[in-house]
Amino acid sequence: MKYWYETLAVAQRVLIELGRRKRSLIFWGIFPIAILLLNGLIFAERSKTALPEPLTLGQALERAAPATLVGAALFFSCLGGSVATVVAEREQRTLKRLFLSPLSGTSYFLGICLAHSAIAIAQTILIGITAIALGAKFQGSPLFAGIVILLSILSYVGVGFILGTQLARRTEDVNTLVAAFGVPLLILGGAFVPAFIFPKLLLNLAQYNPIFHMNEALTKIVAEGSGLANIALHFWFLVGFAVFMVGTGWLSYRRMLDIERKL
Repeated sequence: MKYWYETLAVAQRVLIELGRRKRSLIFWGIFPIAILLLNGLIFAERSKTALPEPLTLGQALERAAPATLVGAALFFSCLGGSVATVVAEREQRTLKRLFLSPLSGTSYFLGICLAHSAIAIAQTILIGITAIALGAKFQGSPLFAGIVILLSILSYVGVGFILGTQLARRTEDVNTLVAAFGVPLLILGGAFVPAFIFPKLLLNLAQYNPIFHMNEALTKIVAEGSGLANIALHFWFLVGFAVFMVGTGWLSYRRMLDIERKL
């Protein structure tokens, strides 16, 4: 129970600090909705020439919502957010104070993960409500879709800890890191450009991109009602990637703590 209460306390502190920056929260809500509408309009327009029957806006949003969620919402809130949080805590010397308190490093790690997961869930609900209000009708198992979303969150947070603890030293580094590592992967993953228009070379490269597997798995579940048998490759890729990233992120975090203690 000690770890549980400490984890909740850390998550609450992070969320309270984010809540005080109301302007940032508003933009975090506007950004995914804007990307959702743009993606939906692109899908609908592209379907007029690429498909036998054009998609309605609602049908287009059914396919645009997963790409928007994993590419715009989860990416920037979980990966970018965790990087920014870790770097800010180092700059503000919060970690130094951590060594003088009874709070464990494990609880601190889990608390940051929980806080950004809560933000990601809120964005998921926001995107889902917006898409449904505009005519989307999601299919498939909500539980299965939730598992894929959870795996995506864990993957992003793990990568965020790796970047935040090993490569970023100042707040100014955050945007550079997220842009350099993330934007090419987002485009190659089909978050901003539909993957079905990729040339064969890019499709082959996308098979090694976790964002592509997040997008494809979630799209097949919510837009086509697919089960595990139909997305087995995407699902197990995400399971392996999420476990590896969380483990590597934890080791990177412990290494950072050892370095901070010596400074």
